[in-house]
Amino acid sequence: MKVGLAMVSKIRSLGLRGILGYEVSVECSLSNGLPAFDIVGLPDAAVKEARERVRAAVKNCGLKFPISRITVNLAPADTKKAGTVYDLPVLLGILVSAGLIEPIADDYAFFGELSLGGQVRGVTGALPMALAAQRAGIRHLFVPADNAAEASYASEIAVYPVEHITQLLAHLRGAELIAPAAPREPEPEYPKTLDFVEVKGQENVKRALEVAAAGGHNILLVGPPGAGKSMLSKRLPTILPDMTREEMLQCTEIYSVMGLTSRENPLVVTRPFRSPHHTVSATAMAGGTSNPKPGEISLAHNGVLFLDELPEFSADVLESLRQPLEDGQVTISRAAASTTYPCRFMLVCAMNPCRCGWYGHPSGRCTCSPNAVRRYHDRLSGPLLDRIDMHIHVPALEYSELRADTTAEPSEAIRKRVNRARLIQRRRYQDTGVQCNAQIGPKHLSEFCRLDTAGEKLMKNAYDRLGLTARSHDRILRVARTIADLAGSAAITRTHLAEAIQYRTYSFSGKILDLNRTNEK
Repeated sequence: MKVGLAMVSKIRSLGLRGILGYEVSVECSLSNGLPAFDIVGLPDAAVKEARERVRAAVKNCGLKFPISRITVNLAPADTKKAGTVYDLPVLLGILVSAGLIEPIADDYAFFGELSLGGQVRGVTGALPMALAAQRAGIRHLFVPADNAAEASYASEIAVYPVEHITQLLAHLRGAELIAPAAPREPEPEYPKTLDFVEVKGQENVKRALEVAAAGGHNILLVGPPGAGKSMLSKRLPTILPDMTREEMLQCTEIYSVMGLTSRENPLVVTRPFRSPHHTVSATAMAGGTSNPKPGEISLAHNGVLFLDELPEFSADVLESLRQPLEDGQVTISRAAASTTYPCRFMLVCAMNPCRCGWYGHPSGRCTCSPNAVRRYHDRLSGPLLDRIDMHIHVPALEYSELRADTTAEPSEAIRKRVNRARLIQRRRYQDTGVQCNAQIGPKHLSEFCRLDTAGEKLMKNAYDRLGLTARSHDRILRVARTIADLAGSAAITRTHLAEAIQYRTYSFSGKILDLNRTNEK
């Protein structure tokens, strides 16, 4: 077909801004003049290189590439376009403008990377873009076969897996239709090698971790080397509550943008557990780079961020956690863009009581001076510690506990109790925006964490003796609410409150403060 002057086609596609998808219109114009191929609309280097991939794919599929002046505009033109997702719609736009295929229906959209031979390769961010297509009213979405399982979790749209350009063209002509991908029903799987049944002793720590999991509370474990702090923390995911479908999609959006999903595992079905090394940078923790990407705290969204050897992390990394712990989101501002990522995570930390690890141990083997211990603790700021709900002492195991021939409770039994407590919380906070007790705001605290006369008296004595802040006072009430939920109690009793206070009484001197007098008052 002879190319006429300024023949324009429009193909709907999708792009990514942070972890959110948005619609992109790929406009293609073929006109007379010297042969040229230009892509405009703030494309990055990867988008510009689509010219060579598209040209080679068209020729290697047996089609004639038009010898014309080709201009491709990616609208909105004032938003920077990045990645290889536009290869497929650019190719289709050229073929439509050249009259090689019929115009494409308006409720169709396409994205995907092309190989030189015409294969359609997977891209990152398939689920966010599929959800954006759903919001834009698109009904038919054509994606790389590697991304189809992930994109199919966007309801209300038909997702078609495309392996090769010739397969897609046959479908568009009606010669050989592609069957839409069907989403698999997710089934959470927990590692068989990590289970609380393997943990000897430490019943008080297991109970504290159960309370933390049930309410989503931040927790700090302090104890000597070999006491089991890391071992217990790594088994925490096996007792975390099952994820809701909304939480699965939220996590998958983040992991998809980072390229951490696959054809075999398209959906995040268990709560994330992120354990960065203490040499991690503040940018890697919070997110950033010139093109802002999610950091470790966002990858831990709806899950756990575990910081082992807490004082060994740099001060700027630890202080970068303070605002996200309060707000549940982090805003990354750069010259090119400002992006907000969700980061509602459960912070779990482990540390030794001193540099050598044995301060306060009955054996007296600690070699640290009082000043050295103080300097070690001074690496942690008061505001950060105040944001950690539970401070738990993890004692060294006695020989009799280590050699005891007893069977501990398995993770599955603990997880059932945690799930029951979370179900109570979801029903209580329905339509409030609160997901668990750790997220109760000041507005709802007095309504859902009301104390009786005995509880008020105990809370006042603890507040005065422990020197609590208003923030730590509120966090104790939230923990008490979780303990009551685990007990199936509608009201917070004095017993529930006393246990919550005990989880806040570690003195960072290797000993536990004595609250017996407080409890007797």
